[in-house]
Amino acid sequence: MWKSMTSPTSESEATLTLAIVNDGDVVRGRQAVRDLAVSAKLSLVDQTKLVTATSELARNTLVYGGGGELRASIVSEGGRQGVEVEFIDDGPGIPDLDLALTDGWTSGSGLGLGLSGAKRLVEDFEVDSAPGRGTRVRIVKWKR
Repeated sequence: MWKSMTSPTSESEATLTLAIVNDGDVVRGRQAVRDLAVSAKLSLVDQTKLVTATSELARNTLVYGGGGELRASIVSEGGRQGVEVEFIDDGPGIPDLDLALTDGWTSGSGLGLGLSGAKRLVEDFEVDSAPGRGTRVRIVKWKR
């Protein structure tokens, strides 16, 4: 279920938060991010890119992180507007981030396009992870 939280900065709107604990939450996360992208007036192509990245990263949060949280908000910076989405888990972390961001590499049975593919779909992409302390991924898609 989404919770609305007031953002600590004046540069962003309210933050929507969703626990990711099952496949249905991944679907709900995609839809909620699509709704924010429409509200932020992103083009249809950019909406699709953001929703695709959200789907990949939410699935990673569930499968590799053992579940976690998705936080999304409309943000403003320097006169531009976009949608920021964070994925946070307390899973095992990523032992080799450079390797994990390499196209074609996978720690499971996937195609190895999750992190690197999501990175190509957005303008801002940050990952903070280490073994034993979980993973936080932050993406932003800006309106053009």
